Amino acid sequence: MDQKRTCLNCGKPIQGRIDKKFCDDSCRNTYNNQLNAAETNLIRNINHLLKKNRNILSMLIPEGENLAKTNREKLVREGFNFKYFTHTYTNQKGNVYCYCYDFGYLPLEGDWFLIVRGKE
Repeated sequence: MDQKRTCLNCGKPIQGRIDKKFCDDSCRNTYNNQLNAAETNLIRNINHLLKKNRNILSMLIPEGENLAKTNREKLVREGFNFKYFTHTYTNQKGNVYCYCYDFGYLPLEGDWFLIVRGKE
């Protein structure tokens, strides 16, 4: 029973070991890259948004300072996306800061935000 095996990527006949699934390294890489493409793109896009948020927060704090105040309109105008942040921090008063890596923001009254540089 000589069963012809074919490459999972290109369909060409495979020769060699019985458990071989691809005709060469190029086909194996192409197959696996296509398999992981959607997940990789999702992660890449989210990381891009997180980095953009961090850069926006960073530019709002003057050089040599550790905090600043801004309003929602300015953040949105710069392209800030409130859906994406890396983690939260709750201080002793119960205030919840949302962080994008090492820069965070605390919602204040009237669509104002306190922007902070992390101490870590």
